Amino acid sequence: MREGEMEQIGATSRLLIRPLSPGDVPALMEILGDPEVMKHSVCGVCDEVATRKFIEWCSVSYKSHGIGPWALIEKETSAFIGFCGVGPEHVGDKEETSLGYRLARRYWGKGLATESAGAGLAYAFRVKECGSVVAIIEPANIASLRVAEKAGFRSFREVRFHGKEVRLYRITHEEWSESHNTSRSSRPRAAMRPLTADLGVSGYRNQ
Repeated sequence: MREGEMEQIGATSRLLIRPLSPGDVPALMEILGDPEVMKHSVCGVCDEVATRKFIEWCSVSYKSHGIGPWALIEKETSAFIGFCGVGPEHVGDKEETSLGYRLARRYWGKGLATESAGAGLAYAFRVKECGSVVAIIEPANIASLRVAEKAGFRSFREVRFHGKEVRLYRITHEEWSESHNTSRSSRPRAAMRPLTADLGVSGYRNQ
């Protein structure tokens, strides 16, 4: 791939999904700098320096784990609307694969968070063959609780995370496969490839 070209990770009915890049700093900073968007974030609002560091962390995660938060682009307008993806997250002394997302406020309530969360889970289980994925959500974040449930998360336990009481939701590969009528043994092993979500949530926390 030539410098300046952007790999597409996948797509849903309304979104294109690609890696975050330094060029996304201004658009992402506008989202992460919104106090309402970051109300339930452990790190609070982000300035340009923090946004740039977040994208740098994503780039490291892509290289080290083959996963990380991805940019969400609205197909109809080509607008950058936020990010979603699965990435490494330390919970206690264990590294988990965590689903997280942030969307610009004007795109809330349109089902796009659920759509992108479904794509993230599909990638985690079909392509990366993760054993399980977690979602870390504050109980007061009702919108994210609903997104997690729509995406397939059912069971959770309460834990302390960065000094806050949160729900640690978990969905296993077997649970996800059962709900999507697939299994590890029924398909060949997959390399990284584009995906389409079946539904039509580190350095980041669910919004």
